Amino acid sequence: MSNRAVLEVIALDAEDAVAAQAGGADRLELVTDMAADGLTPSRETFAAIRSAVDIPLRVMLRVADGFAAGDIDVLVGKARGMREAGADEFVFGFLDGEGHADLVAVERLVAELDGCRWTFHRAIDRAADRDALRKQLAELPGLDTFLTAGSPDGVDSGIPVLLAEAARAGEPGYQAQVLVGGGLHLRHLPRLLAAGIDAVHIGGAARPGGWTAPVDAAAVREWREALDA
Repeated sequence: MSNRAVLEVIALDAEDAVAAQAGGADRLELVTDMAADGLTPSRETFAAIRSAVDIPLRVMLRVADGFAAGDIDVLVGKARGMREAGADEFVFGFLDGEGHADLVAVERLVAELDGCRWTFHRAIDRAADRDALRKQLAELPGLDTFLTAGSPDGVDSGIPVLLAEAARAGEPGYQAQVLVGGGLHLRHLPRLLAAGIDAVHIGGAARPGGWTAPVDAAAVREWREALDA
């Protein structure tokens, strides 16, 4: 089995997915509506992407911008529909009004997903207490990744937190993989990799033409080569 660092790329459609895989992506995060920072895509989009590529797909479960869960029944319905379409990996994460993990919403989704692997996304960067949140979630089935920049302001500000958390790998609450994303640049990689962080997530960096342009395989390949160097 390869020990290379994981490169996850945001994909909006099958064209993105094909380009990302061609550039060396290991996994895709599937979303729609980046103006709202990424919502759940349609089942049809998932099916088209699943037919186009053979790498793992993590589907966003989110119905509105921000980190509040909103209508939990709608979220659960979307999760059920995606499971019926064949999705088996997911991305979600919600906070309550005080900045703590919204365990009601998260546990409802976890129950619906019935053991599927999932990422708690960047809601952790706005948590009132990151350590407490990690420990609250630690025993939930399927949680294997935290997507984080270390700070709500992005990786530039979050590097110290990311390095400190990487140093705690394996402790209670710190068993899940750290997937770094959010204002991530190639110049950040040497410090992150040296600290043992072995997974990164890119969105805009894979699209030199902006979010109205498709994923560029060459841009993804630049990240792949930097991770493998």
